[in-house]
Amino acid sequence: MEEQPTLNAHNKEEYPPMHTAEHILNQTMIRLFGCSRSRNTHIEKKKSKADYFLPQEPSREEIAEIERLVNETIDRHLPVTASLCRRDELPPQIDLSKLPPEAGDTLRIVAVGDYDLCACIGAHVGNTAEIGRFKITTADYEEGRLRIRFKLEPPAQTS
Repeated sequence: MEEQPTLNAHNKEEYPPMHTAEHILNQTMIRLFGCSRSRNTHIEKKKSKADYFLPQEPSREEIAEIERLVNETIDRHLPVTASLCRRDELPPQIDLSKLPPEAGDTLRIVAVGDYDLCACIGAHVGNTAEIGRFKITTADYEEGRLRIRFKLEPPAQTS
């Protein structure tokens, strides 16, 4: 019988749709601006925020493009899956800089379809169709830090 790896305990209770939307936002920021994943996030059911470090302030058009691309990705109805992977076998694109020092040799890797892949222990939806509409409520830039505040509107009901 194979021994099951022990994962670190998780200290947060995220709202799965919002947390999954943050994954998509992070990958969108990486693709558009070449920055790192958010360094500071506050994820809540009603509204959330994420900070990114950029050399210059994005235009209003670029902020609108972030929102558009996140919603375009949500609308693809991508599966959200998790798997375990040994640290020494991780794909090279996985950023471990936010991993706590006590994280073990086996990590939980979350994939949002073919769009995002990262180490994460949080709660997620099973499919991006469960997220709803992503809406940037405000974005402000100060001393290299872009703070994006966002919310989700419920998914459209289908009959």
